[in-house]
Amino acid sequence: MMLAQLDTFVGPEVGWFALSPLLTLLGGALGLMLLGALTPPWPKGLYAFVSATTAGAAAALAMVQWDDITDNGATTLVGGALAFDTFAMFMTITICAAVLLVSLLTDDYLRDTPNDGPEIYALYLVAAIGGIVMSSANDLIVLFLGLETLSLALYVLAASNRRSSESAESGIKYFVLGGFSSAFFLYGIALVYGATGSTNITEMVTALQSAADLSTPDTLALAGIAMLLVGLGFKVAAVPFHLWAPDVYQGAPSPVTAFMASAGKAAAFAAMLRVFVIALPFYRDDWRPVIWALALLSLVVGSFLAVVQTNVKRMLAYSSISHAGFILVGVEAAAHQAGEPDAGPGMPSVVLYLVLYAVLVIGSFGVVTIVSRNSEGDTTLSAFDGLAKRRPALALAFTVFLLAQAGVPFTSGFIAKFGVIQAAVEVDSYAIAVIAMVTAVVAAFLYLRIMVSMWLGDASDDAPGVAVPFSAGLAITAAVAFTLFVGVVPGWLIDAADTVTAYAR
Repeated sequence: MMLAQLDTFVGPEVGWFALSPLLTLLGGALGLMLLGALTPPWPKGLYAFVSATTAGAAAALAMVQWDDITDNGATTLVGGALAFDTFAMFMTITICAAVLLVSLLTDDYLRDTPNDGPEIYALYLVAAIGGIVMSSANDLIVLFLGLETLSLALYVLAASNRRSSESAESGIKYFVLGGFSSAFFLYGIALVYGATGSTNITEMVTALQSAADLSTPDTLALAGIAMLLVGLGFKVAAVPFHLWAPDVYQGAPSPVTAFMASAGKAAAFAAMLRVFVIALPFYRDDWRPVIWALALLSLVVGSFLAVVQTNVKRMLAYSSISHAGFILVGVEAAAHQAGEPDAGPGMPSVVLYLVLYAVLVIGSFGVVTIVSRNSEGDTTLSAFDGLAKRRPALALAFTVFLLAQAGVPFTSGFIAKFGVIQAAVEVDSYAIAVIAMVTAVVAAFLYLRIMVSMWLGDASDDAPGVAVPFSAGLAITAAVAFTLFVGVVPGWLIDAADTVTAYAR
């Protein structure tokens, strides 16, 4: 009987070319680990080159897939486990771009240290695979697998500096709290499965559409949604689930912090959109007020606590929490029209913010990486005193990133913040839009403090010079160019973001 059943089993059809971005990243990660273990140390910069090239190739393949989706429409892959749509491709390109830039930053950071090897770069690629699976998952179990793949890689990356007690502390904090959040998320999946009878997003939507009475929501489903919110709230570092972020951001190696703040945050918000906007639109009146509250708390707490910090990495950590609040404003706007044929401006504003912020935050932490490397790991505000006199080009680049994070016009940050606030206004969420604008003014003081220190502060006589390595300088230059170009000519990227609402159903 068992043999007969095995003979009749037919596995799902696998679209190998459609999965080529993921397979490329996987091949790069395995190649780095295998060849790195079997060969002598590679020439300086080759590990970073392989990692950046792999990420660039995966992004290029995602662009090819985007064109295919545009021509033939969105669908699902591997028996409905993965969504093959423009939303998934947009997030794939965002995460791969983050890997490319961070790999360039990491090259000089690890040179001439005992940690210089292929492991860090392989972990970047593995984390990117997890993030892309989260972004394209069409099943909650698959999404959880992607979440754990990303999280485990980030835990190890946070603690990767084995000769730093701060790095070890950040890794253990992230691991312990991340384990709790994953447990909440998995428990939420179980409860939602009990309410809908499936973990497949397409089947969940169908089951909820045919439900007899949605006016009295299932208590089991509401409990599951609450658990899912807790799990994802931790991953996006939204208040009150943010307590891990300042310590982990400060203790982790600076390039790793840049990766967590860019690719990690992008993947978490993509998962949030998949779970709530796409999978659970019929419960939007239940989870939307919670998103509104999380956005309010993140905006206020992130902005006000950032201005009292004296360590630049902690400043940027609290700034990241504030930016999470802005992104949640876009998620709340998306909730108003979730499940409707006209999805509205919410989702496009969120994905646009994610890609723009990813580049901004990598550039910002790139400058912090260079300054701290030349000041024996010091990332306090005093380490940036007189940076304009010691390295004017680097100070100018950091100023561009800070102005963009503040939302100054003609930078990409203005386009990002204007997009989410406009989305909120279009769905009549005036209160949260006003609060977001007020907190943006408060947060601007933070960026002004750093700029004053760089341009008006006096460096001590024994202040070290600031050497900018080629690869890190290339990454920062590319980030500055992108920030200014999108700030002046944003139409092409806005048009691309507008296509993400044609997701697989």
